[in-house]
Amino acid sequence: MTAPVLFPLAGKRVLVAGHKGMAGSSVVRRLERENCAILTADREEVDMSRQAEVEDWLAAIKPDAIFLAAAKVGGIHANSTRPAEFLYDNLIIEANVIHNAYKAGVKKLLFLGSSCIYPRGAAQPIKEEALLTGPLEPTNDAYALAKIAGIKLCETYRKQYGADFISAMPTNLYGPGDRYDLEHGHVVAALIMKIHAAKKAGNKEVVLWGTGTPLREFLYTEDLADGLVYLMKHYSGAPHVNLGTGVEHTIRQLAEAIAKAAGWEGRFVYDTTKPDGMPRKVMDVSRMTALGWTAQTRFEDGIKAAYEWYVGQRC
Repeated sequence: MTAPVLFPLAGKRVLVAGHKGMAGSSVVRRLERENCAILTADREEVDMSRQAEVEDWLAAIKPDAIFLAAAKVGGIHANSTRPAEFLYDNLIIEANVIHNAYKAGVKKLLFLGSSCIYPRGAAQPIKEEALLTGPLEPTNDAYALAKIAGIKLCETYRKQYGADFISAMPTNLYGPGDRYDLEHGHVVAALIMKIHAAKKAGNKEVVLWGTGTPLREFLYTEDLADGLVYLMKHYSGAPHVNLGTGVEHTIRQLAEAIAKAAGWEGRFVYDTTKPDGMPRKVMDVSRMTALGWTAQTRFEDGIKAAYEWYVGQRC
């Protein structure tokens, strides 16, 4: 059953902060079906790490709603080697946007978090209530702390000021617009790059980090955008909401799906000197399902589309 529409987007001025990233660009594409005015800004127009610039910018453009997808993101290597950047940059961006959205009278804001906010040892599937119940995964704790702060900012501005600010916690994302960087990218993008390179070079082996056994949940970026727009329209509450598929795959299964999409028939070699990260991470999406939304893209179809997008960008 679909939840009632609480905040129609038709006719609204809707800002997508972080519109050039994978998540933000997918939200822009999805909003084109909502008959709203889509607002964006490049870094040259406003530096979101500078409070005065953000304050003046939001006061000038007067958005009715904001999707806050702007963030510094990366994979295990980037998070492990640059924790100060991931903590500071994300804290300052979200604080500036959320605070000045309140000052500018923005009617609704959706903060985009990450499933890494949950404790490393959280019971699986992970419920929203697991937040702050145990130690974080050390390979990305700085990024996770920043995202937890963003959730709490939304909660406290709602509690103290009555601001209709909500938060969504997506699982591991992939698809068009992903960052294809072997050192700093996410696992799906990195594996697509490795396997495509092996195919082009005629190599019969691809090295994977870790053991290949960790379990992960993957969400296609177009499903992410649809879920975020759904929440913006249908949800108004203090608790954050998990956004995912509720289906898990091993890293080995992910690599095999990419190999199939690429038509590569080599073998995988596991570098066990590299970290696995959390052994298992899949989210409980029953809260989102109860609101009337589920992801529509099959894993194999999404991986194929992501691979084809990457190859198309290289040509």
